[in-house]
Amino acid sequence: MSKLTHVNNKGEANMVDVSDKDNTIRIAKASAKILMKSETLQKIKDNGFKKGDVLSVARIAGIMAAKQTHHLIPMCHSLNLSKISVDFEFIDNGIQITTLAKLNAQTGVEMEALTAASIAALTIYDMCKAVDRFMKVTDVQLLEKQGGKSGHWTLDNA
Repeated sequence: MSKLTHVNNKGEANMVDVSDKDNTIRIAKASAKILMKSETLQKIKDNGFKKGDVLSVARIAGIMAAKQTHHLIPMCHSLNLSKISVDFEFIDNGIQITTLAKLNAQTGVEMEALTAASIAALTIYDMCKAVDRFMKVTDVQLLEKQGGKSGHWTLDNA
């Protein structure tokens, strides 16, 4: 089993020093689902919420969240992201959210992709909770990462 990177030799929380790492193109993809009543899903499709276009707001929230990840997760580095995308797919009982984070840097962007997916899902919840308090955010997970010393990883090949 690999050693935890955010713990020093004394067992204390520690920000990883990436100054000796090479800059490489790094990409991470993540996903989340939000499950809901069929009536709620139809209302999103029909753009029937007084608060506005649910998916447009959720997309912007996910992008903004990815850019602020280092403020939310203590050991994350501040990153100059070159791309963030947040995409939605309607599924039978909800919405599948897929995110992509990309940059050229010394450290990866997994947390940024995961944060974008999580916050997009929570934004959908916030915008729709007046009509459906039984929504459920599930399956927040990393799908893929590329770049750096560890190379290319996908959930399908884990």
